[in-house]
Amino acid sequence: MIILLKLFLAHLTGDFVLQPLSWVKAKEQKKLRAWQLYVHALLHGVLVMILLWDIRFIRWALLITVVHLFIDAVKCLLQNRRNQRWLFFIDQLAHICSIYLIWICYQGRLISFSFLQNAKIIVLLTALVLLTRPVSIAVKIFISKWTPDTDAGDEMISLQSAGEYIGILERVLVFIFMITNEWQAVGFLLAAKSVFRFGNLQEAKDRKLTEYVLIGTLTSFAIAVLTGMSCRYLLLSNFF
Repeated sequence: MIILLKLFLAHLTGDFVLQPLSWVKAKEQKKLRAWQLYVHALLHGVLVMILLWDIRFIRWALLITVVHLFIDAVKCLLQNRRNQRWLFFIDQLAHICSIYLIWICYQGRLISFSFLQNAKIIVLLTALVLLTRPVSIAVKIFISKWTPDTDAGDEMISLQSAGEYIGILERVLVFIFMITNEWQAVGFLLAAKSVFRFGNLQEAKDRKLTEYVLIGTLTSFAIAVLTGMSCRYLLLSNFF
């Protein structure tokens, strides 16, 4: 496991700490003609060798270098202004998966999905998925009959889909806090949101909008709390 952690450390150091912004821009502009692309990939192999300090790992370091270069090259060719944000996350996921697979090969192990046979893990995954888009849609439908009329100008002030993403993040955080028995953190999260959210609503002086947001927030929190309590009960009991 220490080797895997060192591989991830090398990746984080090479991709974020030791990669200047000028290199990133050069790769975006010149694509495969940018020398920074190749030096950047080589740097990852060098960092791996420095951290592991084992000459026997050199072929695996070369493999990491080649794979990293391939992933970054594909990203450079596909990237544009419209997909730049999503490609960043896809690129990082590809790097992480490749590092893990190389580590698996180095260890001589087989990829196993036996953890999916663990009922407790399935419960946690199901709860987390439930608290994302499904609950967002359910809450939106539940409070739709109270949706206040807003001007087009007001809609432009708010970021697109920001409310949905905020709701997903807060429900996931509430769920994590409850699973780890950190109830005080749930109260702090609710208080922090109240300060920012309802402070803006007070300035707007719109009672209907305030009540609408309050219903949505409390419904979202209630579902997250009930989900967290249910999962905690199932995980601590002999239900499985």
